[in-house]
Amino acid sequence: MGDDILTIEEVAKYLRVSERTVYDWAQKGEIPSGKIGTVWRFKKSEIEKWVNERLTSGQKPVSQSMQIQIKNILSPDRIVFLTHSTKHDALVELSNNLATAPQIKNHEELSSEILKREELMSTAIGRGIAIPHVRLSSVTDLVMSVGICKSDIIDFATLDDTPVKLLFMIAASYNQHAYYLQTLSFISTKLKDKELREALLNAQTPLDAYNILVK
Repeated sequence: MGDDILTIEEVAKYLRVSERTVYDWAQKGEIPSGKIGTVWRFKKSEIEKWVNERLTSGQKPVSQSMQIQIKNILSPDRIVFLTHSTKHDALVELSNNLATAPQIKNHEELSSEILKREELMSTAIGRGIAIPHVRLSSVTDLVMSVGICKSDIIDFATLDDTPVKLLFMIAASYNQHAYYLQTLSFISTKLKDKELREALLNAQTPLDAYNILVK
């Protein structure tokens, strides 16, 4: 049971917010939590569900004036076809690709933090989609890579037991919290479109996939 219970510090690291923010959310009942004595504790499965619901709800966490445009955060050379069957190998290859973006200044930190975050909690959100994401001080601006899997990745802990086939890896600067959250919401909402997902999986080239996404 201990492996399923998180501390405020662990939840703060996962959500990339301050421990004080997590504490305030818990006090206000805005995040699933409970007290053991006087100490707040969080069930991993409940936090994961809470995060996924926020990602897939289509809620706009920040001002509508902040418009997300795929062409500003993605380029055809950052769309790759993956043949791996494990999330570790897929995440490593995709982080290697994302690290080629000029916004990424520390390749090793990016890869390490992506893997650490995935160990803490799955970034799979259902429908065959995972959105691994981090905010780092070594990233100068928000940027994304996309992985289209030719094989099912079955070791993501998915809520609907659907193997992951589409990965959208997002890295942002540490001070881009609002833009980061809105981008996550935008991507997850866009991917609710079944026809879009199928078109991406059937894309023959990275440029084909890019054109599908920027429509």
